Amino acid sequence: MASACSNKMIDVFWHEGMLNHETGKGVFDSGIDPGFLDVLEKHPENSDRIKNMVSVLQKGPVSPYISWQHGRPAQVNELLSFHAPEYIDELIEADKQGGKMICAGTFLNPGSWDAALLAAGTTLSAMKHILDGHGKLAYALVRPPGHHAQPKQADGYCFLNNAGLAVQLALDSGCKKVTVIDIDVHYGNGTAEGFYRTDKVLTVSLHMNHGSWGPSHPQNGSVGELGEGEGYGYNLNIPLPNGTGDRGYGYAMKELVVPAVHKFEPDMIVLVVGQDSSAFDPNGRQCLTMDGYRDIGRIVHSLANKHSGGQILIVQEGGYHITYSAYCLHAMLEGVLDLPQPLLCDPIAYYPEDEAFAVELIEATRKYHKEAVPFLKGT
Repeated sequence: MASACSNKMIDVFWHEGMLNHETGKGVFDSGIDPGFLDVLEKHPENSDRIKNMVSVLQKGPVSPYISWQHGRPAQVNELLSFHAPEYIDELIEADKQGGKMICAGTFLNPGSWDAALLAAGTTLSAMKHILDGHGKLAYALVRPPGHHAQPKQADGYCFLNNAGLAVQLALDSGCKKVTVIDIDVHYGNGTAEGFYRTDKVLTVSLHMNHGSWGPSHPQNGSVGELGEGEGYGYNLNIPLPNGTGDRGYGYAMKELVVPAVHKFEPDMIVLVVGQDSSAFDPNGRQCLTMDGYRDIGRIVHSLANKHSGGQILIVQEGGYHITYSAYCLHAMLEGVLDLPQPLLCDPIAYYPEDEAFAVELIEATRKYHKEAVPFLKGT
């Protein structure tokens, strides 16, 4: 097996200190004990989900294709490439005071700040690994997640925008254009906000059509949020209906994402992944299965071969079903590796799909992009 996969390896960056981010128990992600439930569930963003992702890569069929690399904490000055100093100061002070709820569902507890620094630094190390020519495929297996964290505020379980920091590092290191493809079930609003006014980063987000969820998440994730100034047209939102499924996501990738990336011609691709788009996730209803994740991985592999010399940084975000998230991660990495046959069977039974409504909305989005996005006119 080692010789067969010698030219197909993913460098996985990981540090066990990220398990020390304790998010507590309560009613779903609220941290509230109503007093009448005998069993309180863990917060969805808990360490168990990541433990299974680590173990499936260590022990699962994909393990011969994995090279493990050590993560490291980010230095505070590194965070300022994406985040405002006053926001970082707020997080540091909250940590010194023993922690607090930063916003709904987002708890900075003792150990959380150190874990957040590890997530950011580990992601930066993964990007630098690629930039320095040590590998073409790197996966930052990190928590807390980051794609909702905006330059000046936390949101949706996220404190520091791990992917955003890595994108800025790529730009600062000489990359002329970077594409971010975010398939987490929720809009990658923080990453979008960070690059909303530049034409050097194409942010593409395929997400559940959930809209704004409050002061920490003012963005709607609608097709009309296209960017501002020089960045107008370089933030492409693809809100998808509940139950879109494998075929619907595949159609969106081929009809919307692929043409946009071909037109943009990036020299670096960042794939932001959340397995909360899966069929069993408690935080989403998009019904992707392992086949869907595998196909998305293959499409991104093809895009990278054409535009970025095969270079892809993968950054972990959501995915809250303790078991199925690990299976879907395994499948997605199989796709990114472009392996000829699936290595791991899907444990769920056949899941019926009806993509007709999703296709209708995707076609409407394509028409809108062609009319409203300058760099896509004529595609």
